[in-house]
Amino acid sequence: MAAEPDRTYDADPVFAMHRGGKIHVRPSVEVTDSAGLAMAYTPGVARVCSAIAERPELAAEYTWVSNTVAVVTDGTAVLGLGDIGPSAAMPVMEGKALLFKRFAGVDAVPVCLACTETDELVRVVTALAPSFGGINLEDISAPRCFEIEEKLRERLDIPVFHDDQHGTAIVTLAALRSAARVTGRRLGDLRVVVAGAGASGVAVSKILLSAGVGDIAVSDSKGLIYRGRDGLNPVKAELAAMTNRAGLQGSTESALRGADVFIGLSGGTVAEPALAGMADGAIVFVLSNPDPEVHPDVARAHAAVVATGRSDFPNQINNSLAFPGVFRGALDVRATDITEGMKLAAADAIAALVGEDASAEYVMPSQFDERVAPAVAAAVAAQARAEGVARRLYGTDAGNALPRK
Repeated sequence: MAAEPDRTYDADPVFAMHRGGKIHVRPSVEVTDSAGLAMAYTPGVARVCSAIAERPELAAEYTWVSNTVAVVTDGTAVLGLGDIGPSAAMPVMEGKALLFKRFAGVDAVPVCLACTETDELVRVVTALAPSFGGINLEDISAPRCFEIEEKLRERLDIPVFHDDQHGTAIVTLAALRSAARVTGRRLGDLRVVVAGAGASGVAVSKILLSAGVGDIAVSDSKGLIYRGRDGLNPVKAELAAMTNRAGLQGSTESALRGADVFIGLSGGTVAEPALAGMADGAIVFVLSNPDPEVHPDVARAHAAVVATGRSDFPNQINNSLAFPGVFRGALDVRATDITEGMKLAAADAIAALVGEDASAEYVMPSQFDERVAPAVAAAVAAQARAEGVARRLYGTDAGNALPRK
């Protein structure tokens, strides 16, 4: 006898939405008679298999690969929950797949792996890669995530994108461009303090430097990162070499004195007096979820622009503004990689949608602004062609960015 379904959580509408999962697979062709079956499966399918065996590039034209991304995790750094394992990570990966489809028409498959050793994970993803047109890494703990992404990019000729790093970096840069416009500053004039040197903190710092931000001081749980600090791992040592030109030491809060921008990605807390000591017209992005480094209402008393990672306050900085369009554009031109230039182009495209309408309460488009994914996709595809990583040089990328039925 089949077991009765567990109804323990049915009163919670969140659990009701998740019952049975949030995504499913649907055929893209109709098979209604034996003739259709003979083409969709044997014997007709053998002709397609033989053609792909002779010309492997045809897989992008005659299978789902060209529009399908694997959303891969090992469950070691899920949201703010930490190392909860692959099974418990599945609802997040399903949610990611849902957003890929909803915003950019990209089919995405959650892949939750029961392995955490770096080389084993790389080997497994490499073995799975022929089934997909791109790899979206998700919720993998630092510093392993950096090495895993780097090794996969070296081994694969399809886009590999760790969203916790680069999605966060793209949307943060886009928001900062708008916030700088609101406060009458140029990026090169800004002194920025980033709290958190994990995946997102490192990537945000790097993209801001690439975009021309004046100086950045980054802190971790032991305080500010600077050249010569004992105990830095290779990722943080590299970060120390390119940031903190003034050689500041001490706490995050000490670095905020006179700073123009604070970006919180640490999950820690910042005292209100530290924000009060920032420069006039300060910009504060408190992005940790669900609990930001300081309450947004407190931050508004001391800053001209405040943004969060939460949907219940103005100016939500959310990765879903970036990753669907980034992959849509990369897939449309069959890019072999997602370069730094493509990430910068994505950020510029998002900021351009706000443009001169930017205000203290509006530095980012809505997640449901239908312009976002097409704009990001078109910018990413154009940059891929410009950098020579596109294998398809034709097509209307912006049109392809519309969700596919």
